[in-house]
Amino acid sequence: MNLPLELVPVETPAQLAAVARLYGEPLMEFPKDLYIPPGALEIILDAFEGPLDLLLYLIRRANLNVLDIPMAPLTAQYLVYVEAMRASNLELAAEYLLMAAMLLEIKSRLLLPRPASGSSDDEVDPRAELVRRLLEYEQTKLAAAKLDAMPRVDRDFEWVSVFVAEKLVERQPEVSLHDLQHAWLRMVRKARLTQHHRVDREELSVREHMTAIMRKLQGGDFVVFDTLFDPSIGVPALVVSFLAVLELVKERLVACMQNEPFAPIYVKLNDAETELA
Repeated sequence: MNLPLELVPVETPAQLAAVARLYGEPLMEFPKDLYIPPGALEIILDAFEGPLDLLLYLIRRANLNVLDIPMAPLTAQYLVYVEAMRASNLELAAEYLLMAAMLLEIKSRLLLPRPASGSSDDEVDPRAELVRRLLEYEQTKLAAAKLDAMPRVDRDFEWVSVFVAEKLVERQPEVSLHDLQHAWLRMVRKARLTQHHRVDREELSVREHMTAIMRKLQGGDFVVFDTLFDPSIGVPALVVSFLAVLELVKERLVACMQNEPFAPIYVKLNDAETELA
């Protein structure tokens, strides 16, 4: 049976003697100015963010019940991981070593014989505190994952701002002649409301007007009611003259007559009063 041949590039002796490769090119010796300070190399665990995260991963991978953890196999797997970390970075594994000590303590307490006289209900499970911390951490981790899945500024989207260079000119409303007329009328009404109103006192005598009316009726003939009043004397004098006529009618010094409804009214002196008193 014939197999297809695969061409493999043969490295030269110079390439084999290279101490490193930089962008695919062989590096024959370390740079003279290469300096790596102590502690600059750091191991970053992408899968686990602490001892609780590692324990939860081991439990879920083995499909174990968190409420009933088999401590022996879990502690063994955990110690294998911690030993690998100790070989790389002891400072990073400090918190993991603390959890390893806690697991060994729980495992030892589970291996101790239980007293025959004691009741099993009164005893506290050594794993209770660890289970509580694991459940709280799992809930926190799930909540953090939900928050991380939400859109975030500068990671999933960016705010967009629009700059308008041109300055918008504000358009003023147009004023018509009708608007100016209304404005002027408002000013006039306001001026009339604010101006002073002066009232002059004028003394008028009803008796004097009664005497003047009786003189006009001195001839004894009928006189039209409207001719008894002079509009030029003003409104106050006209009111007093009308009151004088009413007073004369009340005292039966004059008589008012009318031939038919809405006909002119006539006034004359009574027969008993033909001379001015």
